[in-house]
Amino acid sequence: MELQELYGLLELPKEIIEKLDAAQRQVDFVQLEPLLDVLMHIETAPKAYEALCGALGEDEGNIKMLLCQLECARRDEARYAQRGIARTVFVDTMKCFTRFIRECGEKNDGRLFFDRGWWSYRQIAMTLFRVGALEYEFRAHEGENAITIHIPSDADFSAAAIDASLDAAEKLFAQSYPEYPIQHIICNSWLLSPTLQTLLPETSHIVAFQKRFEIVKEDNTQNACINWVFNTDDVTDYASLPEKTTLQRRAKAHLLAGGVIGSAYGVMKPRKQ
Repeated sequence: MELQELYGLLELPKEIIEKLDAAQRQVDFVQLEPLLDVLMHIETAPKAYEALCGALGEDEGNIKMLLCQLECARRDEARYAQRGIARTVFVDTMKCFTRFIRECGEKNDGRLFFDRGWWSYRQIAMTLFRVGALEYEFRAHEGENAITIHIPSDADFSAAAIDASLDAAEKLFAQSYPEYPIQHIICNSWLLSPTLQTLLPETSHIVAFQKRFEIVKEDNTQNACINWVFNTDDVTDYASLPEKTTLQRRAKAHLLAGGVIGSAYGVMKPRKQ
């Protein structure tokens, strides 16, 4: 697969593709090969990312970093095939780049850039996969094999979509990673915060998702959810937060009254088969 084909599969915006083409004339993959190689392995990826940031130098909009990570993603297609992972999972996983760029545009008056290179090496290191509605990442829980769930901003959060994703993910890991039997499914998110049960109706998809988990630990010291609930990076001016949805209206009132939404860590209850 060539990079241009990957761009098409990921449905990258034309504006970004043009910037990537310009960046490719400045970036020497041969020279960067040692860093690209270690960026594709989770044990070395964090340090490789930092080193690559330095090697790339000035990088407006982080387009050169995006190009390097997409080059790694392109190479991942063969590794997915070796594991017997469906190409649809490869494409859905790597569409994180498209989603991140879109989220940047939504928060910055339409200006498209890439700001998630510190996170997306998980996808290219094949430690995090998108399967249907949800993302799944290799993790440990109390020293035992676990998969942690991430909820993308564009996820279908209906019960049917969540069930379908969990079924498909369990099958994928059993078939493609038999050496890693999953003992726990975990989640650490603002979406598990018990506070949300006081703000949302019983019929809420979020409340239904919470009921799938036994809460192990709560964190009521921060409001990191603001970024996701209100689609903004400004987490200080509560009065200016939008009120377009029921959750936004109730969460805003809660915050203005001095409340905290926080987050929680949970372990999924045994699923009915």
